[in-house]
Amino acid sequence: MQVKVIASLAQVAAQDWNRLLVDAYPFLRHEYLSALERSGAASLATGWQARHLLVLQGESLIAALPMYQKQHSWGEYVFDQQWALAHERYGLEYYPKWLTAIPFTPCLGPRLLIAPEVDARLIWNLVLDHVRAQAISSWHCLFPDAVQLGMLREMQLIVRHDVQFQWFNRGYKDFDDYLQALNASKRKMIKKERRRVTEQGIDMLQIAGTEATPEQWHVAFQFYSMTYYKRRREPYLSESFFRQIAKEMAESCILVFAVKDAAYVGAALFFVGSDCLYGRFWGCREEYDVLHFEACYYQGLEFCIQQGLQRFDSGAQGEHKIARGFEPILTQSAHWIKDPRFARLIADFTEREKQHVLKYQTDAARLLPFKQTTAT
Repeated sequence: MQVKVIASLAQVAAQDWNRLLVDAYPFLRHEYLSALERSGAASLATGWQARHLLVLQGESLIAALPMYQKQHSWGEYVFDQQWALAHERYGLEYYPKWLTAIPFTPCLGPRLLIAPEVDARLIWNLVLDHVRAQAISSWHCLFPDAVQLGMLREMQLIVRHDVQFQWFNRGYKDFDDYLQALNASKRKMIKKERRRVTEQGIDMLQIAGTEATPEQWHVAFQFYSMTYYKRRREPYLSESFFRQIAKEMAESCILVFAVKDAAYVGAALFFVGSDCLYGRFWGCREEYDVLHFEACYYQGLEFCIQQGLQRFDSGAQGEHKIARGFEPILTQSAHWIKDPRFARLIADFTEREKQHVLKYQTDAARLLPFKQTTAT
């Protein structure tokens, strides 16, 4: 076996990369990661320098791992800035670090692509051996799925915990059937919120990515950008990224538009996996009462129920999701720290942090609106 480092997804054929992806997880597809690079969102200029690892057996690609050399900690959603500050206070450089993650995408999923006949533990150990030889402070693997996290834990990496809110389909026939699973007050609240959108003269339009026009993709980008501009920040993603997604993986996308007086007033973009819907981008021109809940949550719930999807991952954070039936689930990240002193300190910190996270998850689950709580 040979480990090869490439500086761009353009250096590996899309069919070879995607052949190793055994499910329909959209964010590990060559098209998605390549769009981030080609649009400039994940590039040397933005502090996301590609260092993707390929594992070859002869001429055959048998495993691949997205990897970035980072000069900062933005766009990751696992916050380690205090670790960086502690390193600096003791005269150690924290950056550059290496990161295995999907840029700007805090969604649980596989991180290592691997041929089914290959021993995954062998590949992970090969990766770690390679990482240890680099002039970096640390390596971080963010939001891996449970199976891959277990392997990283076996390798003695430090595991950090957090909580996200996700919705689970328990065989609901339609949206009204879902509402019947909720207590009376929350059922009444959701019905009122959906009715309030209509009362403001807003209609909702749900379009498959393959059926959306170039103009509609342009509108979706404009609304996404507004979310950042309202906070006086530059958006992570450019319109070039949206155009490339529309061209190369529109079949994995659903667009939702809010329409008032024949004009678009808001939009949300979702990605579809094998059994999960991922809510990713949202924006609106003006603030309309509860429109965010309708476009980003209720439209997604209806789509999951109609299509038989089992899970709805609507993104990081958002305690307001609890009242709408999104359950608190644990997410994890795995960390290798080169300096043994800091490794011990960070391991101790994450263990103490874990106890607070678990308590928070338990407390949040008590607030779920189901008649009989069945938190995951």
